[in-house]
Amino acid sequence: MSGLIKISPSILSADFSKLGSEVISLEKAGADYIHIDVMDGHFVPNLTIGPEVIKKIRPLTKKVFDVHLMISPVDNFIKDFASAGADIITFHPEATSNVSQTIKLIKDQNVKVGISLKPKSKVELIKNHLSQIDLVLIMSVEPGFGGQKFMPEVLEKTKVIRGLINEKKLNVDVEIDGGINFENCSKAKDAGANILVSGSTIFKENKGDLKKNIEILRNN
Repeated sequence: MSGLIKISPSILSADFSKLGSEVISLEKAGADYIHIDVMDGHFVPNLTIGPEVIKKIRPLTKKVFDVHLMISPVDNFIKDFASAGADIITFHPEATSNVSQTIKLIKDQNVKVGISLKPKSKVELIKNHLSQIDLVLIMSVEPGFGGQKFMPEVLEKTKVIRGLINEKKLNVDVEIDGGINFENCSKAKDAGANILVSGSTIFKENKGDLKKNIEILRNN
């Protein structure tokens, strides 16, 4: 894992009527990843996109597709999202009956594995799996809706996870998602996050100047 901060804009805040051109614009603006939130209306109270949409936008960019599955039971859908073009598939431990089995299912698709913790989810849920995965996604809002306010109480959990990763000398990224803006991004980095997910801030601040907003988040 490099010490560089990566920015993963969430297309949940993009204009879905021109999603393809939004993805191309994000690549030109210097995004490292494209963050794709998948919600099923069951695990979280909202519905978003499925594998078909990902398949359609996949040829438009070589950027890493960072796919966050907020769906349950998650195992049934892993193959579809991997085939659609996901580079990283992140799931919630609460969305499976066997975390190790879900990790294996994702790895079998030659895709990187992430595990996500909701604000109230305990570090213990993933502690024993850190050596098997590539990424931990800390939710700094309750998953299900864009545009929520950042919950600073998750920074302590972020520090704990970064500490465990460093202690075990693991090559695992720490990503944070939810209400990340120009004011709190430095706190997220200080806590140990090296990938920042941001939607509203990237698409709406500075009159939608994607490049400028990505740079501010990366360097603040």
